[in-house]
Amino acid sequence: MSDQESASARIDAKLAALGDWRGAALARMRALIREADPEVVETVKWVKPSNPSGVPIWEHAGIICTGEVYKAYVKLTFMQGAALDDPGGVFNAGFGGGTRRAIDIREGDAVDPDAFKTLVREAVALNVGKKRR
Repeated sequence: MSDQESASARIDAKLAALGDWRGAALARMRALIREADPEVVETVKWVKPSNPSGVPIWEHAGIICTGEVYKAYVKLTFMQGAALDDPGGVFNAGFGGGTRRAIDIREGDAVDPDAFKTLVREAVALNVGKKRR
């Protein structure tokens, strides 16, 4: 099993273990990330005793976003979110910092799929542009 397959399998297991709306929400966003960037690489980082399944990460020439699960919400943090245009108003958290922006999804929330995929594509373009320099 490759590292990519292993990370994807770990993310699959995390989603299945949640067994509630949070797993469904993160699975939905994961599918949108894959649609937006078919070349995305899934990894799992920050495995620790308090979070043994780690944090799902989506990368392409650098981290696009992370997918964290909390008791009351799912958080997708875009590492370079402050540098991205967000005409769809998808970002709703993380405005206090100068670099990151996030999307907090609570039970019953809907995220505009087209606006979200646009953010993913912009994040990839930003990462690829930085790698070329």
